[in-house]
Amino acid sequence: MPVFDFSNMQAKKEPVRCTYAMVYSDNDHASPENPILVIDNQKREWKHHSFGIFANPNKQTTFEFEEEDGTISADILKVDARFVSLLKWLGEHHIHVQLSGKNVEEGYAVYKIQEISFGGRTKLSAEDGFLQFMIERLFASPAPAEEVTEEVEEEDSDEMKLTSLQSITDFMTCAGRTLPDNIRLWARRNLAVARSREVSPEERRHAQRALSIMMNIQWKSDYFKSIDPEEARKILDEELYGMERVKQRIIETIIQINRTHTLPAYGLLLVGPAGTGKSQIAYAVARILKLPWTTLDMSSINDPEQLTGSSRIYANAKPGIIMDAFSMAGESNLVFIINELDKANSGKGTGNPADVLLTLLDNLGFTDNYMECMIPTVGVYPIATANDKSQISSPLMSRFAVIDIPDYTPEEKKAIFSKFALPKVLKRIGLREGECIMTDDALDAVIDIFSDTTGIRDLEQAAEHIVANALYQIEVDHLEQVTFTGEMVRELLL
Repeated sequence: MPVFDFSNMQAKKEPVRCTYAMVYSDNDHASPENPILVIDNQKREWKHHSFGIFANPNKQTTFEFEEEDGTISADILKVDARFVSLLKWLGEHHIHVQLSGKNVEEGYAVYKIQEISFGGRTKLSAEDGFLQFMIERLFASPAPAEEVTEEVEEEDSDEMKLTSLQSITDFMTCAGRTLPDNIRLWARRNLAVARSREVSPEERRHAQRALSIMMNIQWKSDYFKSIDPEEARKILDEELYGMERVKQRIIETIIQINRTHTLPAYGLLLVGPAGTGKSQIAYAVARILKLPWTTLDMSSINDPEQLTGSSRIYANAKPGIIMDAFSMAGESNLVFIINELDKANSGKGTGNPADVLLTLLDNLGFTDNYMECMIPTVGVYPIATANDKSQISSPLMSRFAVIDIPDYTPEEKKAIFSKFALPKVLKRIGLREGECIMTDDALDAVIDIFSDTTGIRDLEQAAEHIVANALYQIEVDHLEQVTFTGEMVRELLL
């Protein structure tokens, strides 16, 4: 059974070590059936809401309940392994908390811990939200490895950011081994630099900034929950008209994820003419995966340092675009949408941005020059778009499963214009379909006018122009409805 110490280090020269069972769980919330911890209730049952502090006065780690008849200690029998460091930290700093739990056969099953203001003796203010923030982060973390047995080292949650050295230190202590090993060791080193008086103020500032960025990212495991293929198909049908081959390939990817519970080894490369919906497909996949997404526009990136960041030796050093994407997403699992991959070889002589992408796409980890740390990329799913795959290097092509997206046929364009583009614009502008009517001759005229263009962007702009003209006639000429003929469309758009 793992051994941990919850003693007050300042109160005892030789802290008493204690034992209890640890549960290795990946549940993302607590309940009486899946509690944070279980406390002995054999001698008396505890209230639904109970108050007190974590302590270790004798042989067993305990919780000291503050009851009407005095302070009563009860042994902790079981703890979710992710919360061991947090409970130790609460005990060491004598932070008064409220437990919410249920008395069950196994004991008092605690599923909620909240800090309370108690005579000004707490380390935190009850209003700063750190404890709640910490609990949510731990629930989103994978369980530490079961073979680890040694001791761990020394606001509104959605808005909370770890910026001060004290909040960063507390977070590192409470997170313990739920952080990836290399990031935990990196954080220790940078915390030492940020506190040191033997380095320049600039070095301390860079170290604290890097710590704040890294600790505010939720480092998730590479385990992916199953995705409902029917729900995925529904999303694809909402976003895309036709494209059955493309949809089939995406559903195949979803089924593969469901079987392995990991992302595929290869990303998706969508190749096709401009305006055929490549970016829209990428956004739909991110929505299906329930992941945040970020966009890299390779046409505007001509220096590798834009991706990898700059060294801290420079006063104006900063992380690169890739690290910024992790920071903005707030987690390590996300979709990278790489637009215009065929422009990735256009370097300025200082290096090739495409070489940086190779490192990101290999899922072996990515190193940012500013962070000076290997960033886990096992939760990154790349989706690239390109107009001309002949311009993409073979090493880059080998990292993707290629999906060729043909241009739409005239029949498909007509259906997209009448069933999607036009109704969308009507809804946005506030017109009813009966106020703007397109005859078949008018629809044919629209498709004929843009027969030499690829994609559907021109059709969407045409819909905007037509509906705006209908609104003008209704408002200015006081018409109840406008019916467009082929001749009217040609006069308006040509």
